Amino acid sequence: MLRPAGLENGYFAMICLAYQIIRWTRPRAGIGLNRLNYDLHCHSSISDGVLSPALLVQRAAEKGVDVLALTDHDDVGGLGEAAQAAAAVGIGFVNGVEISVTWSGVTLHVVGLNIDAGNAMLQAGLADIQLGRRERAERIGLELGKHGIPGAFDGALRHAANPRMIGRTHFARFLIEQGVCKDVRSVFKKYLVRGRPGYVTHEWTALENAVAWIRAAGGQAVLAHPGRYDLKGKATRRLLGEFRELGGEGVEVVTGSHTPDQHALFAELANLYGLTASRGSDFHAPGEYGRELGGGPELPVKCTPIWHNWRLTSARRTRAASKTVPN
Repeated sequence: MLRPAGLENGYFAMICLAYQIIRWTRPRAGIGLNRLNYDLHCHSSISDGVLSPALLVQRAAEKGVDVLALTDHDDVGGLGEAAQAAAAVGIGFVNGVEISVTWSGVTLHVVGLNIDAGNAMLQAGLADIQLGRRERAERIGLELGKHGIPGAFDGALRHAANPRMIGRTHFARFLIEQGVCKDVRSVFKKYLVRGRPGYVTHEWTALENAVAWIRAAGGQAVLAHPGRYDLKGKATRRLLGEFRELGGEGVEVVTGSHTPDQHALFAELANLYGLTASRGSDFHAPGEYGRELGGGPELPVKCTPIWHNWRLTSARRTRAASKTVPN
């Protein structure tokens, strides 16, 4: 977006933020009449979302989503409930998960789509990660206590419907509740990112493990929101190359934290590294981060969608029946 001459920086930033919110809260924005609306990245109360799996699916249907993947962090406990709800409202459903990874000292997320949630190798790997989540949360609580915010661990735990999955977003909601910050974005910026009082280092699983677990479960591994990571150009390319060599199949091109420039960049990189493109809102809660289920633009036309060869077996709404469905 071009900056009008003479406009103050703060005012311009507000305009940019408003533009991003409008793009991601407008239902079915940019979805052509002959295409299905795929949202392949969202979270329920099983991890750090606020809606139960069933309510999340219901909201997705109301917002115009035709095919939904539930991708809770490091847990597949909500997939059964979500699948039943999707069948009831008549939208396509895809089993998913988002696995926490440490690569070259940077935390990454890898989404698994079309997984067998009962796969023993995947279940064992996720169980190990969940143990580490609790320990990390306890350390975050101690750090925040040292900086004048007592009771943070117990407070965050109250916001975690699934205690196994307590994470930074639960701490953020507690700090908002206490009046420390006004929104989740502010909490992360002031307290929970590297160099801030509540940040603690943590070693998640290795990239090769995450991809191997997803593949063992019959799924497709997708690198989530690559534009969020603190990586320079060469490091991003090295990551994509390694991910592809390990068996990764896709990269999120359109996602809630990407800008239009990043849509174009990662569409190009996906093609360069032989990866398909995925699309997902990364929705967590109504009004949080300015994201909505099914919102945002469609994939750039030069991309190969990760769903290009899917055969959807779940029920779809009647209104989707006349649309062009992937093979």
